[in-house]
Amino acid sequence: MIFLMPTLFISHGSPMLALEEEPTTRFLRSLSAQLPRPKAIVIASAHWETGDPMITGSANPETIHDFSSFPKELYQLRYPVPGDPALAEHIQLLLTKAGFKAGIDPTRGLDHGAWNPLLLMYPAANIPVIELSVQPERDAQWHYQIGQALSPLREEEVLVIGTGNLTHNLREAFRGHHVQTPSWVSVFARWVADKVEKNDTESLLNWKHLAPHARENHPTPEHFLPLFVALGAAENVSQVKRLNVEMAMGVLAMDVYAFGKIGNDKFYHSGKKISP
Repeated sequence: MIFLMPTLFISHGSPMLALEEEPTTRFLRSLSAQLPRPKAIVIASAHWETGDPMITGSANPETIHDFSSFPKELYQLRYPVPGDPALAEHIQLLLTKAGFKAGIDPTRGLDHGAWNPLLLMYPAANIPVIELSVQPERDAQWHYQIGQALSPLREEEVLVIGTGNLTHNLREAFRGHHVQTPSWVSVFARWVADKVEKNDTESLLNWKHLAPHARENHPTPEHFLPLFVALGAAENVSQVKRLNVEMAMGVLAMDVYAFGKIGNDKFYHSGKKISP
């Protein structure tokens, strides 16, 4: 029996996630216990935008503090995780074979979309991490196909993650007047949950036209596109779990999805159980 690593979509929220005590912080700290331990992590981040797919190739990626006007304690955080140049080349080959013009950036570090959730999930920083860029000028289908190209990594015990936010209207978030979550946020989140749980990939790929309040929740698409990388990498997976249903700043849905077996499910490779 071939072991297949699950894939994840993680809403990473504010850079303060790593410092503040909130439900999503506590959830992410517990998440790794529900997963088989990966040999490496490939994470598509909403905070790295390029024209064509790019991959980090550094053996020791730096921690990028790609934000401003936050407390100094946040800038002191480091996530000294190793990279994996050989894996980066392997990913480039997978993407090239799938028809993508993929490149490797030998100096790029990890932005907060990547290191913020991983710092909580894997604080020991001892699992190699490769970051993958998104292409906001391309559509959901493009990113789904990127995920499909990365699907073989699941057999190699590599964890594929998309990190963005299920909803991401920062203008509304920073206005700070939402005591209760507006219906245009909750209705969109429920629509996504329904389509994901029904494996209605066709509707999800056409989200801009079919999802209620799509424009209000994503004035720009970069924070939603990583979902499709995770979804594509988990092609034909029937097990889907919506793991985290929280709200930040009134309008930022912090949903986390797992595609594949997790939790108390058994993880097998060649007939042998792998400890989570």
